[in-house]
Amino acid sequence: MSRSTRFPSAFTGARILAWLVLAILIIALSGCDRERSAETPTAAMQDTAMEHAAKHQDPKYICPMHPQIVRDVPGSCPICGMDLVEKRLDPVTERHPEVRLGGTAIQHMSVRTASVERATLRESIRGVGRVDYDETLLAHVHPRAAGFIEGLDVRAEGEPVEKGQALAQLYAPAILSAQVDFLLALDPQPRGVSQVRADKARNILRLLDVPEGIIASIEQRSEARRTIPVLAPIDGVITAMIAREGMYVAEPDAMFTIADLSRVWVLVDIFEHQIDWLRTGLSAEIRVPARPGQTWQGKVDYLYPTLDPKTRALRVRLVFANPDLALKPNMFANVVIDASPKQNALKIPAEALIQTGERERVVKALGSGRFQPVDVVIGMRTGGEVEILSGLEAGDEVVVSGQFLIDSESSLQASFQRMETASPQSAMEMGGTHANH
Repeated sequence: MSRSTRFPSAFTGARILAWLVLAILIIALSGCDRERSAETPTAAMQDTAMEHAAKHQDPKYICPMHPQIVRDVPGSCPICGMDLVEKRLDPVTERHPEVRLGGTAIQHMSVRTASVERATLRESIRGVGRVDYDETLLAHVHPRAAGFIEGLDVRAEGEPVEKGQALAQLYAPAILSAQVDFLLALDPQPRGVSQVRADKARNILRLLDVPEGIIASIEQRSEARRTIPVLAPIDGVITAMIAREGMYVAEPDAMFTIADLSRVWVLVDIFEHQIDWLRTGLSAEIRVPARPGQTWQGKVDYLYPTLDPKTRALRVRLVFANPDLALKPNMFANVVIDASPKQNALKIPAEALIQTGERERVVKALGSGRFQPVDVVIGMRTGGEVEILSGLEAGDEVVVSGQFLIDSESSLQASFQRMETASPQSAMEMGGTHANH
């Protein structure tokens, strides 16, 4: 005999009881739904008011790829060049529940607060740089005509030279031919023609880089020179040379490279989050391990337009005077840049900030043991302070110790509130599941 025929009354009673429970649950949820529907117009009016207020806020413009770049006007990102997009810097989309604590709990949690203040933010950017040649003070010496080197006055790289000093003696057939034409132009000619021909021949010698003293000597002696000297165009040191005794050189060949070391560059890489502090003209200081106790004062000369794709750092060029030649190219230098101060910035202690990965927030002290987490938008960081762009006002109190426990309690309360306001459909599904069991 089957179980359904043996216990029909018990089975039927269980099913009737389950259906009654489900009906009661549906009626109760329908009443909640009507109450929620009655409140909807007020909520809609509140949302509309909030949207209206947001429309009248002063917008900010940020870079989609580098959110730390914030500007008051449209423009381009100084890092990646992308157009800045408008963003209203009021990130609060939901109100975090308040947390109330008694005096004993506050004491046990060691809750401390600090005031939100307006002040000038300053930053000293530190890094390690490398001394390099000032490329604006480099000179390359090329022959103006192909020929042979028949004498060297400078024999090796690294030798110091002075402007006008002879570096080598060059024999060039084209230069010798130009000398002969110059001497012929100096011969007596019809009146007016002689001067024109002489000037033309003299200018050709100048274009071939024959020194003025040599041209005067040729004119005075009426005799061409086999070789002409190659002179140093600037003071400095020989950093590269290909010229060798007897070598044939042509116009493209750089016989000598001379660097003036009276001024040097220091190249330093600055991390991406510090870029907004930098401006050309800022003062900088360096120290080098090779010269203990000495410092050099310079300035920021140039910010390169691209970041290194591997290190995500921006190269910055500093300029320093080097009259005693104590700074040598390829030396390492410890760099300190005095960043441009930001006036009247709203700031909080960095220890008050709670970073969740998606947003930043702080716990605001409301007084009388009441606390509430608020979302904020942060700007620059310097030392132990963080700039606040939105979310707080000057004079507010924020928690700097114990804020994580308070924030966790607020998040727990928010979770309970979301459970209490679960959708009717979810509740029906839960009720149906229990009834089936």
